[in-house]
Amino acid sequence: MAKSGKVSQQSIARALGVSQTLVSLVLNGKRENVSAESYQRIWDYALKVGYRPKGMQPSGNHLATRNVGFILRAGLRLHTQSNFFSHVQHGLHTGLLQQGFHSVFLGSEDDLAPRAVQEIIRQHHLFGVAIFGQVDERFLRAIRAVQSNIVAISISYPGLCHSVMPHEAQALELLIGHLRELGHKRFAWLGGDKGMHYNLRRRRAFEEHLGQAGLKVETRFCVDVENGDRLGGWKAAEILLGRVSRSNHPTAWVCANGLIARGAVSHLLQKGWRVPEEVSVVAVDATRVCVEEHPEITGAHADPEKMGLAAAELLLRRREPGNDTLVDLILPSHLTVRETSGPARQG
Repeated sequence: MAKSGKVSQQSIARALGVSQTLVSLVLNGKRENVSAESYQRIWDYALKVGYRPKGMQPSGNHLATRNVGFILRAGLRLHTQSNFFSHVQHGLHTGLLQQGFHSVFLGSEDDLAPRAVQEIIRQHHLFGVAIFGQVDERFLRAIRAVQSNIVAISISYPGLCHSVMPHEAQALELLIGHLRELGHKRFAWLGGDKGMHYNLRRRRAFEEHLGQAGLKVETRFCVDVENGDRLGGWKAAEILLGRVSRSNHPTAWVCANGLIARGAVSHLLQKGWRVPEEVSVVAVDATRVCVEEHPEITGAHADPEKMGLAAAELLLRRREPGNDTLVDLILPSHLTVRETSGPARQG
């Protein structure tokens, strides 16, 4: 086998009996007017003899650029992605850039058919792929068939890829502990994206930690809506207020994320409720939405930018020969007390 870096496009063309122009097109990722059979044959031979274009490096059995693709879960777009994932994206970009790598947006799950995403990964010879949020396992397996260097963020797929998760149960424990210290005994849950795993996990942890404290949340005080954004929070607050009265209501509202909390606070204030004098509102969140306007929201969560940095580190482990162990990483949550939580109103 020829030594890496010593194989030329001209020698590949001679060995395969094709033109150097065709070889050049294929090895530069061009597929226009090139049959799938020829494309695959040329790449298979190039990999076999150790051809390495400038700017590429070996990654498993593939030649990889210094680019890492990232994919958003279904329902998200770059202009509508959550505050959480925009922070994660910045952390991932920073971590990759420090090592001379770059992030490339591949699309959202619902815009990418399995074969389409496989083709993109093959064509661009990506070093790895980061997945932001919950995707269908069949979609993940389609990616894994062509690129095994994958990290999932805010969701775990044991045995299939790396994952970086926030310690959500710890976040709920911190929030509930904080509210109980303030004298709150009646709690409400406001969730969004109700079919998503993250909302289910957080509500379950909310109920478990209340149970451990000897408290039980009333079913009518739990609202899960379709959207996990400000509008969803507004709607959840509207539904909850329709079930309670000024003299008989939960004084502590725990929200699945900061956008829901922001929407809920806006609805409360518009309806003349005082925050936090009458209702304390907290969120499982640590993004800019908590501090970009007043009142600032009390929140607990892992630092999303650190999650992005950790994801970059896991992807770059592949550069170390033989380092193919899958890691499920959980980052600790931290509580930050702000303006939306205060002592429970007496009487």
